[in-house]
Amino acid sequence: DLYHPDFHDMWQYGIHMLPCSKDILDKNIILRPIAKKIIQAYEHGDNIDLNKNLAEQAIQVNKGCHWLNQQVHLQTKSLLDAQKLVGVVGGSHGVSLGFIKALSNHYESFGILQLDAHMDLRSSYLGMTYSHACVMHHALEVPSVSKLVQVGVRDYEEDGLATVNQSKGKIVTYFDKNMKDQRFEGTSWKKICSEIIHQLPENVYISLDIDGLQSWLCPNTGTPVPGGLSFDEAMFLVSELVKSKRKIIGFDLVEVSPGPQEWGGVVGARLLYYLCGFMHVSLREIL
Repeated sequence: DLYHPDFHDMWQYGIHMLPCSKDILDKNIILRPIAKKIIQAYEHGDNIDLNKNLAEQAIQVNKGCHWLNQQVHLQTKSLLDAQKLVGVVGGSHGVSLGFIKALSNHYESFGILQLDAHMDLRSSYLGMTYSHACVMHHALEVPSVSKLVQVGVRDYEEDGLATVNQSKGKIVTYFDKNMKDQRFEGTSWKKICSEIIHQLPENVYISLDIDGLQSWLCPNTGTPVPGGLSFDEAMFLVSELVKSKRKIIGFDLVEVSPGPQEWGGVVGARLLYYLCGFMHVSLREIL
């Protein structure tokens, strides 16, 4: 059933999903096995730099990912130029970068609200420059991105923590443990959401990695982590963001993997529907 109390007739807004490009699918068929081989080599402790063949294959994968970013950039820019409201669905979190760059052509400054179990601040991961673990590192290189606010982080390395601490406030991370401690000690989720939203500028891009949620909601995602936000906590945060009069200028929903029982797909579909609705409501005044 499609009724939602915050957007009653959202199914009439004209939601449309473009088919995935055949060129992208064809490249995926070629490059996915190569990437898997590189990952397995790292897992076995091989030194990729000393293996000329694997090093060359890593370059091939990185070129393919760069090409994908360009394709996402061109397509999303075209849709934004046509005054469409745009969201990107993945797949790897790496698909978000091209869209973030496209938004920078339309907005002089905006912040990113990232719901995620991970920081994604590595410069490269397992030999791959555009890995899902690197997307926010590259997003912060986009001049229009003025702030990154991360929520739900609970699996991170010391280098990532150092990057946050050295960012002079450009990156603000709300760790899952700290938020849970506050909740256990009596702080309301509404108050925590208010603090999070206070960190964000007027224009906000939402990056929702499904592993930011509790792992039972996404059991087949690639890197599930115990803990995380409930579905309702995540959507309440987005709802409060809209009530604050901030504008959701775009979003991504990534790392969704339905699995044999399709539960992750059900959760992902609901998130996608709600994100479309909240973005529309937040921009209603200028539509």
